[in-house]
Parts: sequence; structure tokens; C-alpha cells
Amino acid sequence: MSWRYRANATLEGLTGYTLTRRLSKEPPKPPPPPKVPLELQRLPGDTVRPPVDPGHDRLLREPVFLLSSVRSGSTLLRVMLDSHSQVHSPIETHFRRLTVGLGTDPVRQAMELLGHTHSDLEHLVWDRLLHRELTRSGKPLLVEKTPSNVFAWRRIAACWPDARFVFLLRHPMSIVQSWHEADPDKRPMEEAVPRTLAYMTYLEEARTHLEGLTVRYEDLVADPEGRLRRLCLFLGLEYEPAMLDYGEQDHGGFVKGIGDWRDKIRAGTVVAGRPLPAPAEIPAELHDICRKWEYLP
Repeated sequence: MSWRYRANATLEGLTGYTLTRRLSKEPPKPPPPPKVPLELQRLPGDTVRPPVDPGHDRLLREPVFLLSSVRSGSTLLRVMLDSHSQVHSPIETHFRRLTVGLGTDPVRQAMELLGHTHSDLEHLVWDRLLHRELTRSGKPLLVEKTPSNVFAWRRIAACWPDARFVFLLRHPMSIVQSWHEADPDKRPMEEAVPRTLAYMTYLEEARTHLEGLTVRYEDLVADPEGRLRRLCLFLGLEYEPAMLDYGEQDHGGFVKGIGDWRDKIRAGTVVAGRPLPAPAEIPAELHDICRKWEYLP
């Protein structure tokens, strides 16, 4: 009889308990990371590049992209352009958010053997979407404006090498104030500067690297006919007085998330811009972009 048995028998008789050895347990293994569904995985070696076969890869010819920050008057300029008999400028399409899912190995293998990168396939979808919008309008020229396009200006320029660009500027502090006022509860002023400055920074980057025409919002509302004539000249169009009477035409819904929706744009006529802020009202974070855009000396 072992000493452990005798000790436990004695202990049990005195107390009713016995001693047992606690088995050591290995710490639980962490669960494996969730597997990314195949349709959400990019093809290996994905690169952004111009169309491999432009004659067949692109239906849209010489599209125009209006690049701007949020709250810069881009909806006003859009509906003015859309009022031209030769220009279709739709609501904000957010086309760059469209992605392609390849959910099986065979389709992935097929796309690679056909010579497509994942970005190539997305570019085909983007082009087809915008081309459909243009052809349904019966007009020959597309002008697309979605403010978040500034974050993808390189890819847009790669997708359509023949694209033309219009850069819309506005006083940076006016942008900040307008962004806050559009939804004061959800857009506090302390967030307004960094959120809008991101748009402005990428817009300036695009202006530095791409050729195009720069338009200032303050000039547009002060002299709409003069600025529209200059813009039409850049686009190879004749100016049409109907561009000033944009309220007489249907330009799609003014809906939050796909353009300006407030009463000012719904008025149907050009409204004077707000007074420019004094230099003392401009936060230090905006000084650099104000100088680059010549709103500060």
C-alpha cells in the first residue's frame, strides 16, 4: 500500500476529504483569424495601369472630372454644366467605390489568363457605368463630379488617359464653415478643419500633377456668365445662356450623400457667396493651403 493511499485514507477518515493532483491545463489556443471570403480577395499581383487595349477597353471618350473639396459649390457648377445641350453631368455616382468580386478559383484563373488585373476589371465596370449614363442622356460629353474623387485622382487619370480635369477652389475657411453648417449636430467645428483639409490637400496634389482648368467658386457666383464662357472654351463648347437658368431643368434629386440638398441650391438661381473670412478668423492649420490657393499673401 503506497504512502499516498494511506495518507488519503487517514485524511478521509478524519475530514471526509482526499487529496488529488490538479492536472495542468494548456492555455486555450487563440481562434484562427477569420478567413477572408474569396470574393473579397484581390487577384495576386494587382496593379493599377492604363487600359491595355484602349480601343476595346474603354467606351467613354474624353470624360471630364470636376475635382473639388466638399462644400465648394460643385453641385452648383454641375447643374449649370448639365443645363448645356451638349453636357451630361449626373448626380454624384461614387463610381470609384464599385468593386469586383471573384468568388471561385476558376473565374480567378480565367481572369489572370485573359491578362486582367483586379483593377483592370473594376475599370471596365466604371467605364461601362459612366458610358451608360452618358448614352442614355443623348448628349456627347460627360462631366462627373464626386468630391471624394480627389482621393483617387491618380487612379482616375490612369483609368482614362484622355480625361480632362476641372479644379474647383473655394476659400478654405468658407469650406470649413459650410461643412459644419450643413449638419451642425453631426459635424462639430472641431472636426471641420481636419476633415475638409484632407479633401483640399488631395485636390492641391491633383492640381500640381494634372493639367486642367481652375475655377474659383467666388468668381463663379460673382460673374457666372464670364466664368462659364471660359469653362466652355476649355471644353470646346459654345456658351449657352440656359446654363444660368439651371432651375428650369431637371438635374436629378438634390439628396444628401450624392450632392448638395439644401434650399440654396434648390432656389434655381445663382446666389451670392458668403463674405470671405478675415485673416484673423483662419486657423493656423489652413494657412498653408490658403497661401497656395492665393487667399492669403
